[in-house]
Amino acid sequence: MASSDRSAAAGRGLSKAERAAVSQAATEARKTKAGKDTEQDVLDAIAAMGDSDRAIAEGLHALVKRVAPDLVPRTWYGFPAYAKNGKVVLFWQYAGKFSTRYGHVGFQDIAQLDDGTMWPTAFAVTEWTPENEQALETLIRRAVGE
Repeated sequence: MASSDRSAAAGRGLSKAERAAVSQAATEARKTKAGKDTEQDVLDAIAAMGDSDRAIAEGLHALVKRVAPDLVPRTWYGFPAYAKNGKVVLFWQYAGKFSTRYGHVGFQDIAQLDDGTMWPTAFAVTEWTPENEQALETLIRRAVGE
């Protein structure tokens, strides 16, 4: 392979941030597989967030603990997440992680949100309000099959 071909191939590889995320996910998976208590990881991730993201994450964490206590708190690519049988059901992708305008609560395919042939799986959240909490409670209960 010519030098220029190697350079082009290297340019298509993972960025430093992507490599760090993959490494972080591998570490998180090992902890989960080993059966370690991962809630402290979630609490630490929440504590490290900016004020707005942290308020939403704290509200979401309390909500999940209240309405779906069987979900296991863990981090997933550094995001607070909640899993069932080792598989992530939902997560909080906070705005500060990628400097986006808003964060979102995302649901993985294990979540039972199916509604016909098309349905949303991510919901932008800009503030923790009673109305948003109620809407997310309904979604979480549905996601876990209640």
